Amino acid sequence: MTVLGLSGALTHDPSAALYIDGRLVAAAEEERFVRDKHAKNRMPYEAAKFCLQFAGIKPADVDAVAIPFAPIGLGGKARWHYAKRYWYAPDRSLDAILTGNRRFHRYRKRIEWCLVQLGFDLAKIEIVPVEHHLAHAASAYHCSGFQEKTAILGIDGKGEYATTFFGYGENGVIHKIKEFYDPDSLGGLYGALTEFLGFEMLDGEYKVMGMAPYGDPHKYDFSRLAKFENGELVINTDYANVIGLRRYKEQGKGFYFSPKLVQWLGPKRVGDIADDPYIHYAASMQKLFEDVSLQMLDYYLGDILRETGRLAFAGGGALNVKLNQKIIARPEVKELFVQPAASDAGTAVGAAAYVSVARGVPVEKMEHVYLGPSYSNEDVIAACARHPARPQWRRIDDVPVEVAKILAAGNPVAWFHGRMEFGPRALGGRSILGCPSVPGVADRINAQIKFRERWRPFCPSMLDTVGPQMLGSDHPAPFMTFTFEVAPGWKERVPEVVHEDGTSRAQALQREHNPRYYDLMAELEKLTGNGVVLNTSLNRRGEPMICSPTDALNMFYGSDLEYLVMEDVLVTKYLRELV
Repeated sequence: MTVLGLSGALTHDPSAALYIDGRLVAAAEEERFVRDKHAKNRMPYEAAKFCLQFAGIKPADVDAVAIPFAPIGLGGKARWHYAKRYWYAPDRSLDAILTGNRRFHRYRKRIEWCLVQLGFDLAKIEIVPVEHHLAHAASAYHCSGFQEKTAILGIDGKGEYATTFFGYGENGVIHKIKEFYDPDSLGGLYGALTEFLGFEMLDGEYKVMGMAPYGDPHKYDFSRLAKFENGELVINTDYANVIGLRRYKEQGKGFYFSPKLVQWLGPKRVGDIADDPYIHYAASMQKLFEDVSLQMLDYYLGDILRETGRLAFAGGGALNVKLNQKIIARPEVKELFVQPAASDAGTAVGAAAYVSVARGVPVEKMEHVYLGPSYSNEDVIAACARHPARPQWRRIDDVPVEVAKILAAGNPVAWFHGRMEFGPRALGGRSILGCPSVPGVADRINAQIKFRERWRPFCPSMLDTVGPQMLGSDHPAPFMTFTFEVAPGWKERVPEVVHEDGTSRAQALQREHNPRYYDLMAELEKLTGNGVVLNTSLNRRGEPMICSPTDALNMFYGSDLEYLVMEDVLVTKYLRELV
């Protein structure tokens, strides 16, 4: 059974994922190939082409194409809820009733166009629609590896109409308990406040989360924005999740918050400084998001969690690592699996997994995200030969040993190894690394390499043997989807990867999944006493993560990086380093 999942055909984060006989063979995001962050309004063409080529199969070998977008019937609540809540925009309201599946038909037609470009015969390939939030749920549950009855949570901006999903998985089958519908979206509310705080929705939410620890969540009461009562979530659309004439507009651009929000909180934030009162707004929004999410979790999934202790979580809200920390701290939660590509990119995996399972082929547990392209030493050397900067390079014999020495001396290193990661986190495939015990290395990477806000935190990758010591927890953390309170003593040992609130968003790596990266941290442990490395994605501000050696060289020469390691090849900007 071969199933190709394709997502993002109408909006953002188009991606492709390929399952063959239940094994996730390849997955990639379009943005990495076309060098356009989030690849808005593009097709997952290059990503799908890569998946097919990597697997060595032709379009005719694919049994089904799964898409995470489906028609929603008029007999259910979704379209009527949308129409009622958006009464003040009658054109949108009537559209939901009269032509409510127009977006689905557009989605399918664009996917069909993409498939034709890839060489598919539309008369011979079956396109299988999967509801958007069901695809999120499948990406979490089917990839979790959990055998017990599993609670499933999905928090997102919105799919067709649904914004939030509660359900459970048992014996490979997903059961829906409850959904909320647009505009009652906690993820949408967080996105609207992200815009107010000066960032781009669907991109800057993690910046709001990073800003929040600098503020006081009790200084401003945001409870008027959202309430969860009697099992229902209601967003106050006087302030946020607004459309049409209710939108605040600035220089011709409309936002998802209203002028009433500006009257209450003051002008929209601009610039890169994290200052008062905006740091407190970020803290208050984060607190509201956590409080309401946990209330909803208790109400709809509490009994299942107390029964089995297993939770699978996806949707953009699942990338809120502070919420995830609160969830795994709850006594009834034995283990939380967060889909590492929890945003819409991951729905390609979810839709394909759902179709595979529905056709009798269970899918494997998602153990790692090294699912993209890889490049040989010959590819790297050829890229160096073609590059206009005429890179100075040499092959090195023991990469972990040599790179550990460079890091311990206080130098950041661009690290390019193996297959590219799927999802938003760099996990030792396409990373910028630093030694977390070297004072100032984080500021240097922010200012001179990433060119991003100075207050942005960095994350640690660590040996799995170090995780329980530094994090005070043996909960699995392979994907940087949780924060943990850093244990006493470790804050002083690795200060460059500890955030303002004393936490770290950590990756605890098992050697089998990335031996070279693991061995690098083991060598660094010999030199510094800490089997921990500062890890951030190999990109500059506003750019997608690096994919190819040429991409890496372009970034290298567009920043103050001095060392770039691609497979066994060390590139440096100074001839003396090559001696």
